[in-house]
Amino acid sequence: MTPTEQLKEEHQGIQLMLKILDKICQKMESGEKVDDGHLEKILEFFRVFVDKCHHGKEEDLLFPEMEKAGIPKEGGPIGVLLAEHDQGRGRVREMSEAVIEYQGNQASASLKFTESARNYITLLNQHIEKENNELFPWGERVLSEKQKQELLEGFEKLERERIGEGKHEEFHRLLHHLREVYLK
Repeated sequence: MTPTEQLKEEHQGIQLMLKILDKICQKMESGEKVDDGHLEKILEFFRVFVDKCHHGKEEDLLFPEMEKAGIPKEGGPIGVLLAEHDQGRGRVREMSEAVIEYQGNQASASLKFTESARNYITLLNQHIEKENNELFPWGERVLSEKQKQELLEGFEKLERERIGEGKHEEFHRLLHHLREVYLK
């Protein structure tokens, strides 16, 4: 497995959570009450798995190696993707604020949450398409086998240090559980 193949696999899990989030938005928009514990777990997934782990692998390891191999950051695809990571963090903050309001039964909380969530879903789906179809194939062409192996080792270390042992598996169980609840 190459580093970009590993990241593409992670994208599949992220896209599944985005489908779950979309279903939650539909429920909220139709006036249904949603389990706020589920909302908190989903936000933890976005903060920890997506941002700390997945984006951490890209920002701290993959993108710098791609830059060294000649893929431009400023004015290039890496710069665009980094800006999108920041936009995503802003959307997650907005959703987190809305969940606090939702727990306090504030009338506008559902609308605020679904608006931020829909923007996040659109952003991440487009972002993943760019990475999977443009940047990652380019990276596969320019990175050496040695760089790829070092990246995989770095990915493993980053995951262990940033999210801890067993957390990745815990997120997979969460995805499975929420898929059963919202997508059956």
